[in-house]
Amino acid sequence: MKTKNLRKNVMLLAPLFGLVALLVAFFIIGTSKNINVAYGMKSIINQSVVVAVVATGAIFIYTLGSFDISLGASVAVSALVGGIVYNKTESLVIMFAACLGVAVFIGLFNSVLASIFNLPVFVTTIAMLSVLNALVLVLIKMNGTGSEIRVPMMAVSRLNTTQFKIFVLAAFFLVCLLVFSFTKVGRMQKFQGGNPICAKLSGISVKKMSIIAFIMSGIGVGLGACLSIVYAPTLTRNTASSVGMDVIIAIVFGGMPVSGGARSKIYAAVIGAFSMTLLSQIMVMFNLNSGIGQMVKAAIFILVVFLATSDQRGKMLPR
Repeated sequence: MKTKNLRKNVMLLAPLFGLVALLVAFFIIGTSKNINVAYGMKSIINQSVVVAVVATGAIFIYTLGSFDISLGASVAVSALVGGIVYNKTESLVIMFAACLGVAVFIGLFNSVLASIFNLPVFVTTIAMLSVLNALVLVLIKMNGTGSEIRVPMMAVSRLNTTQFKIFVLAAFFLVCLLVFSFTKVGRMQKFQGGNPICAKLSGISVKKMSIIAFIMSGIGVGLGACLSIVYAPTLTRNTASSVGMDVIIAIVFGGMPVSGGARSKIYAAVIGAFSMTLLSQIMVMFNLNSGIGQMVKAAIFILVVFLATSDQRGKMLPR
């Protein structure tokens, strides 16, 4: 029993230990190679914060045992609409509201579509991915210069600071932590993710939990879109193009079980996002080309998934 509990605790803390190890390695390698470590950390935060925010909201969907692959396209559409709104109103407040509103609407549309047609969320979001990618091109063509939509850099430059980005991430994380860990919503979603049949027989509304999950995810997407505009106010078809896959990798890197359920962790998104970026920066320091870097990430991804599910094989209740 003690050995089992020790193994369980080690598995819970392994992602955090991994993040600390990568951080220490980054500082040691950067110092030995005379790299500006402070500037490197700022770059890591800039690269990680959007993925961390979007992934934190997406944890609610993943807890249900589903996953949304259209998140990157949702960020792009929300950012483009926000940029269009700013150019018409010149108001940052209205721009941020537009980003959040569009993102939440897309999330709700996904959940309602899945409920009406009784389809898995994964199938619905595959269709939405194509629709949103097409919408990105339409928005740019109709409201931009043909290839981009620009928000004046001077309008957002005062927000393009490490302090502001960390504040947004911390505030959203605290809200999600409260909902996920200290309310019945979080408990019911973990129950549903662990065994949807038992959850339904216990009176938990599957549709209600799905709607709440997509609302929280939509808020994360909207905030991610706002931060994307702040960091890169020139918006193109490639805006947030890698966010969707980065979110999946970050959540798994952070120790989130791919099956969701009771072992889901709200902090997995933040730990995974920063771990992934630190790993990329360390590989850059060793002058590893992108192909080798991708293979290293893939190997670690498979290893993490294997370790996270190794003690659950044969123990799952009927789903």
